[in-house]
Amino acid sequence: MTMFLLSAHAPVIAWHSSAGYAIPANGFRILKVIDILIPYGYRSNAMPKARPALINRLRMRQVALMLAIQEHRTLRAAAHHLGVTQPAASKMLHELEDAIGEVLFDRVGRGLQLNPAGLAVINTFRGVRNSLSALSHELHELRLGSAGKLFVGSIMVATPNYLNDALIGLKKIYPLLSIEVLIDTSDRLVELLHNGTLDIVIGRMPETSTAATQDCVFHPIGEETISIVAACTHPLARRSTKKRLSFEALLAYPWILQPRGSPSRGMIEQEFLSHHAPLPLGLIETTSILIASSLIADSEMIAAIPYSIASPYEKHGLLRILPYAFTHTLTPWGSLVHRDRAINQMTRKFMELLHAGAVN
Repeated sequence: MTMFLLSAHAPVIAWHSSAGYAIPANGFRILKVIDILIPYGYRSNAMPKARPALINRLRMRQVALMLAIQEHRTLRAAAHHLGVTQPAASKMLHELEDAIGEVLFDRVGRGLQLNPAGLAVINTFRGVRNSLSALSHELHELRLGSAGKLFVGSIMVATPNYLNDALIGLKKIYPLLSIEVLIDTSDRLVELLHNGTLDIVIGRMPETSTAATQDCVFHPIGEETISIVAACTHPLARRSTKKRLSFEALLAYPWILQPRGSPSRGMIEQEFLSHHAPLPLGLIETTSILIASSLIADSEMIAAIPYSIASPYEKHGLLRILPYAFTHTLTPWGSLVHRDRAINQMTRKFMELLHAGAVN
């Protein structure tokens, strides 16, 4: 993904993940847009007034330098990455610290390490980078004559109803909008949201606190029940459906679970702990319901999947929901967006449709 770092006082540069910097053909047109955004776009009621001159003293090259130092750990490497001399980079850093009024790095050996003030600044600068990247992408799509592209990440539980209805409703409003949907676990989706790959995630907030989770704004939609499923011909499926299975009965068969780190996997691991049982050896881990259903159809494996997914499969005679109820529950799932990233109108409308479906 390319992000344009621009300033009224510095040349236009393009951010590349692995290459250096180059002036894009359309750079000066975007420069004009950013020169308008920087002085005026941040004049909102939420803007802090403690240092009114700060926004006027910051330059986008300083943002790029901070991000480069944080990535490369030394001023020399950061200067080389930006294509400037080390003295010029040192002067730029001192000007940034003077503008902010704080020292941002501590020297550790020959490298630089962010201090608490630097961490606060770098988190804000990441938001600036992500917003400019989104702007560049949106302007590029508009120049191509399309309505843009929306990147959505979702857990399985939302796909049968909520996600489908919201996508259909969105396409009625934006028929030319391209939409890419990724189905995965919440922990992986939140990381993709954090790095700018996704515009919105339908999932749950992971319990482990990371930089990615701290950057998320979560709005709950619903709750999820996990079911244990097996083939219709499975020995456990042939028992009476009215009698609840014991946890010990499930331990006699191989399991299919979601990968470690996902909230549902964490809940199932708690279930094993509460029964003083280790996780089965030889687990198959997958986020794909297609793979799980295919495996259990031809074996005596059992799988843990959301009830909202398992129920339609059972109605069509493709699997059987076993009569076992977990003693642990999952936290609610909902929509997640990045705290410091501008939300475009397509994403906002998608969120409205998603939450309207939850109300209805």
